[in-house]
Amino acid sequence: MGWRWSWWVLVLVAGAAAWGGEPVGESLREGPVVVDGRGDGLGERVGDLGFTDDQGRVRRLSEFRGRRAVVVCLTSGTCPVARKYVPTLAEIRGRFAGKGVEFVAVNVDEKPPADAGAVFRRNGWTGLFAVDRNGEVARGLGAKSTTEVFVIDRGRTLVYRGAVDDQFGLGYSLPTARENYLVRAIEAVLEDRPPAVRATTAPGCLLEVKGGAADVKVGATVTYHNRISRIVQANCLECHRAGENGPFELGTYAEVRANAAMIKKVVARRTMPPWFASAETAHPMKNNRSLTDRDREDLIRWVEEKCPEGDLGDGPVALRFERGWRIGRPDLVLEAPTPQKIPAKGTIRYRYVQIPTNLTEDRWVSAMEIRPSAPEVVHHLLVFIKLPANDPRAGQFKGMNGGLNGYFAGMVPGQGHIAFPEGTAKLLPKGATLVFQIHYTANGTEVEDRPRIGFKFAERAPEHEVLTRAASNRFFLIPPNAPNYEIKGSHMFFRPVRLLSVNPHSHVRGRAFRYELIYPDGRSEVILDVPRYDFNWQLEYQFARPIDVPAGTRLSVTGWYDNSRENPANPDASKAVGFGEQTWEEMMIGYFTGYVLK
Repeated sequence: MGWRWSWWVLVLVAGAAAWGGEPVGESLREGPVVVDGRGDGLGERVGDLGFTDDQGRVRRLSEFRGRRAVVVCLTSGTCPVARKYVPTLAEIRGRFAGKGVEFVAVNVDEKPPADAGAVFRRNGWTGLFAVDRNGEVARGLGAKSTTEVFVIDRGRTLVYRGAVDDQFGLGYSLPTARENYLVRAIEAVLEDRPPAVRATTAPGCLLEVKGGAADVKVGATVTYHNRISRIVQANCLECHRAGENGPFELGTYAEVRANAAMIKKVVARRTMPPWFASAETAHPMKNNRSLTDRDREDLIRWVEEKCPEGDLGDGPVALRFERGWRIGRPDLVLEAPTPQKIPAKGTIRYRYVQIPTNLTEDRWVSAMEIRPSAPEVVHHLLVFIKLPANDPRAGQFKGMNGGLNGYFAGMVPGQGHIAFPEGTAKLLPKGATLVFQIHYTANGTEVEDRPRIGFKFAERAPEHEVLTRAASNRFFLIPPNAPNYEIKGSHMFFRPVRLLSVNPHSHVRGRAFRYELIYPDGRSEVILDVPRYDFNWQLEYQFARPIDVPAGTRLSVTGWYDNSRENPANPDASKAVGFGEQTWEEMMIGYFTGYVLK
């Protein structure tokens, strides 16, 4: 086996001994980290905050109603990290001059220096400069540090909060930024789309303030326009809009009200939005779809209070969803050679569609996206790599082996595209054939589907190759009528790796799944716990902060299965069930994606 694959040694027996390597110590340096942010006012309407500018005039956010966006930049004359960002903030303001973006720099020192505004002016700042004398801005935004910035759109919705970029932090400085969070957020707002990164930490001097950006406080009157519309927009419209696979649309007040009873039911049961990881898992996920407790409670209360509409003027900016490729214009698009005819009813066996790439050289994939033409009937779609028999690497792809070999990409409703981190990419070998494994579900109407996959290629070989492998077990037999049968599998890491995401896979008897790292010193850590697994949603759980795993660590995966009559999806509780690709058979696969640390 080539060096690329040697570290992904599959161990199918749980309890294998870990050996070699030492745990990675915690870094003394602190840079921005992508976080959830929704409990801190993200996606909510911001109150009409007031501040005093350096001319002594009292100003309020409502003055800037005609602006495309307002950017509030916290700063401090006593914080060394905040001082470093003054020239950067001036440059960013200049970049968006004339584009309808208002910038307000706000000094949050308890006793601001007399020349605080002059320091900004000397560095080219031509925007507003203010002093937060009574703490209204910091308190109203729930500010956490002196380097935080806040992007507020023209509907007064908080769409980004966090760091300017990653150039400066605690204990380090870079020559240039690698991630330009603020610039990307402003660009997104100007295009009426949500930023790719909506919240980060902002390393600086800590602020201890109580409050939050929400204009609608707990216990206040909740209406569709001042609150519910933003929850629906952020959590539902990705699928529940025209052309997507949601069973009904939720783009208007009338549509939401018409489905209010069902919305209340699925929100209360936590089946919608689809997200089944335990909130107790130590590692936060950057693609977390769950509702916050406050969002859930407000939605349910709104339905129970007969769905008040409220003032249209309190509504959010309508988002512009991408109609084409979400990854941008692909460098290569491959399509199924013939349409797949999907019947209106009945059980549909997995379809396997082979698509030659006809590549004459290896290509490095920096982003890819799978797009069915009839998403309403696609339960999920997995893509595998197959190489010609005479290719020296063909031994790594000896058939799909039930999904264990050659896994390359996958999609479920609302989750079909991915862009890999800077400096990483996946290898698409020359001469490869793509094998689409497609799970279709009949929806009462006969349709045709012709799925495509689009690739964006890196210009050169990356520093790190991204690989997807699995900790699994295919040697099991679930007894008849077993309500909670446990199956384990494991994988040993012989070299240090960085985990980017995990993706548990079972079929209709799967009821729970857990990923656990067993470190060389014997410590264990649960990195994903899914107490309510749902086969209908083959979710990939993407870590907000990748997990660095030392050599000698074992990944243990555990799945629990319900083969009893109490499971309404169970085809036949009287039969023992073994490993197999079809829905009525079972699988125990713990996919994970990452790369070797050099």
